[in-house]
Amino acid sequence: MVHPLITQDHIDQFQRDGVVFIKGLFKDQVDMLRAGVDQNMAEPGPYASNNEKAGQTGRFFDDYCNWTRIPTFEQAIKTSPVAEVAADLMQSDRVQMFHDHVLVKEPGTSMPTPWHQDGPYYFVEGAQTVSFWSPLDPVKDASLRCVAGSHKWEKEVLPTRWVSNEGFFADEGQYMQVPDPEAEGMTIREWTMEPGDAVAFNYKTLHGARGNTSDSRRRAFSLRLVGEDARYVERPGPTSPPYPGHEMQPGQRLREDWFPVLLQR
Repeated sequence: MVHPLITQDHIDQFQRDGVVFIKGLFKDQVDMLRAGVDQNMAEPGPYASNNEKAGQTGRFFDDYCNWTRIPTFEQAIKTSPVAEVAADLMQSDRVQMFHDHVLVKEPGTSMPTPWHQDGPYYFVEGAQTVSFWSPLDPVKDASLRCVAGSHKWEKEVLPTRWVSNEGFFADEGQYMQVPDPEAEGMTIREWTMEPGDAVAFNYKTLHGARGNTSDSRRRAFSLRLVGEDARYVERPGPTSPPYPGHEMQPGQRLREDWFPVLLQR
């Protein structure tokens, strides 16, 4: 049985394009998530950044790995249908937590979220992966933008540091340079979204977002989950998130005491 929020068409589109829109995934959790974002911004974690870049205006706050210390994030994850929907989209009987990510662009924030794939930053590899990006404010121009089919590219895109644009790892030929999807005529999917709507995308789907030129905030909550075939892998350098002291070995599943199983069918 497919979860009532989605149809077989959603699953087919997610598998084919690496991205699909889901109406109202977190609609009942919007207030919880807004409260969590308020707490997160008031009490930033060790990875928080304001992404300050010379010549850019506004404030682009982001932070991740806070769900274990911000109760309303955990509550939203566990009371929403997100794990069931993830299982359907990934075609996986198992859904495991990876991490949460908050991205807030205040009004007049000029800095875009650069085009990137999440996968190359992570120490996890597998076809069964899904990120959910959900705005907590209505969005139009500052919505998430994803390149359809990019999760099937042969080479991964070089992960870069958002402010300096430097490569996260040395590129010894295993990565492609960050493309310019508009200039290269790629198929970009983006949606006008209401609070609690979500875009679901594979870890290897190329995505980004414009700055926020509107006069209202753009708060977004993102949740990263993995499925049955996801395994720990070594990268050419420290990953993001780093999870120091995790002690996992290549080929292992993510340790369940740090990355709990949310659903097992």
